[in-house]
Amino acid sequence: MIQRVRLLERFLRYVRVGSAADPQSSTYPSSPGQLVLGKLLAEELMAMGASDVEHDSHGLVWATINPAGSSAKAVLLNAHVDTSPEAPGDGCAPSVVQCYEGGPITLENGLTIDPADSPELNDLVGHTIVTTDGRTLLGGDDKAGVAVIMEVAQSLMENPNPHVAPLRVLFTCDEEIGAGTKHLDLAKVQACVGYTLDGGGAGTIDVETFSADMAVVRFQGRNTHPSVGKGKMINSLRALGAFLAELPHETLSPETTAMREGFIHPYHISGGVQNSEVHLILRDFQTAQLAVYADLLRTIANKIEKRNIGVKAEVEIKQQYRNMGDVLSSFPLAADLAEQAFKKLGRPHRRDIIRGGTDGALMSAMGLPTPNLSVGQYNIHSVREYASLNQMVEAAEHALCLLELWGNV
Repeated sequence: MIQRVRLLERFLRYVRVGSAADPQSSTYPSSPGQLVLGKLLAEELMAMGASDVEHDSHGLVWATINPAGSSAKAVLLNAHVDTSPEAPGDGCAPSVVQCYEGGPITLENGLTIDPADSPELNDLVGHTIVTTDGRTLLGGDDKAGVAVIMEVAQSLMENPNPHVAPLRVLFTCDEEIGAGTKHLDLAKVQACVGYTLDGGGAGTIDVETFSADMAVVRFQGRNTHPSVGKGKMINSLRALGAFLAELPHETLSPETTAMREGFIHPYHISGGVQNSEVHLILRDFQTAQLAVYADLLRTIANKIEKRNIGVKAEVEIKQQYRNMGDVLSSFPLAADLAEQAFKKLGRPHRRDIIRGGTDGALMSAMGLPTPNLSVGQYNIHSVREYASLNQMVEAAEHALCLLELWGNV
């Protein structure tokens, strides 16, 4: 029932809309492109005959798909319309590689996606692969999920089945900067379970995420003209540099950890002599460890304060999201039926953990169990990003099978 060509056309249409989240913005959503894409999706949902279509005041897109009038409890499928701010996102020029033959893929600007660096390519020979020209993100995170959900919705409208659970569609904004559920009213979801379609590869059911906090460490110094700086100037940048040097390097960093190991990751610095600051993310599968990491930052900041007389240090911690496994463990049916759908389709699958977060982690914490499913994304947050159309089709087929299972619970 999934139309492969139509799914590809959808995906190409959506990635051409620049919708990168902006962490420096004070608006919601943080970038106008998210509203542009949301409006397009709402119009397409209305055109296919979906009910309850709404593009709300916060940019969220809602719809209900239940053409056969099923009385089963609804299932939410979610994806986010924003893309990562970590690489350019505007002006995406997608390129389609039909029947990938193996080996490096050379992008238009000369960059290559090489199996030596992206070994997953070795499993995609024969697939239709979508890349960019090397200047921007592709946006498969998460427009692959958006396209899959839209194709599932249209397939259900074209093939009404009373045995399929009603589908609630939700497209969120600003997931990439931790605000995907900022304006989510859980009562409006009206579903018994949710699934985010926001994962890499194929056949994966993500049942745990990191727990996450953000830290901002600020240093205050005193500025004077450098010609008369002796005994007067207190350079906050030197304090910030000393702080970074004190952070763990051999452990507790993304570069040195894997699997269930947590980390402290400085990712942005700004400022001058008078004031400077560093932004860090704290991640661990054990939520209690985040407090340990925060205490380590405070200890280092105090040490730098004492070493640099006159410098004032401040550590601010902001909660972001919590491990969704804490909720899913008390509602095993969510992952069990996702697994049953893979078995029914005869496809390999596995349960996995995410060294990151999803809107599903936040929804789970709000009370809606929401595992994450794979949709064929690779090299996300990079200009070498690519996606497999074959795996997007498989994700759509799996979603349809999953909805049918929920329709018979």
